[in-house]
Amino acid sequence: AQAALYHYYGIEKKPLDNKLFGVYKHTVVEDNVKLLRGFDDEFYVPHSRYTYVSKEDILANNELTILAESDEAGPNIITTKTGDRIFVMGHSEYDSDTLKLEYERDIQRGLNIDVPNNYFRDDNPANEPIVTWRGHANLFFSNWLNYYVYQETPFSLE
Repeated sequence: AQAALYHYYGIEKKPLDNKLFGVYKHTVVEDNVKLLRGFDDEFYVPHSRYTYVSKEDILANNELTILAESDEAGPNIITTKTGDRIFVMGHSEYDSDTLKLEYERDIQRGLNIDVPNNYFRDDNPANEPIVTWRGHANLFFSNWLNYYVYQETPFSLE
């Protein structure tokens, strides 16, 4: 998403001081958008990255709109005003153990990595992860397929 925002709109990614790593609460910013149909006001999304795009840079582009964002993780779902391009910063597609495996890999490599935020029960990596994003992930992909792919794709039954 960051590469595409740069390619299409010249919005540059910026480095973070520390890796954004964990599961973060997001808020729906735009109501009555088909892509977010059925979403709760707040939902959770995993993130794992060292860079970000600034909210100010996105808002400065009058072709783009932010649909959902997080106080900690920043803009998450960004679209063109026409809805023909969708940019997602988080990783709703992650399996329940993806961040755990990444954390264990980084520890084995000797990296100075924090425990993923809001991921393990009691923030203790000895405990199993708590999946808080699966329902909205499925809803997001279902909405995308239904409203942005199938209903918008011309086809012939003959």
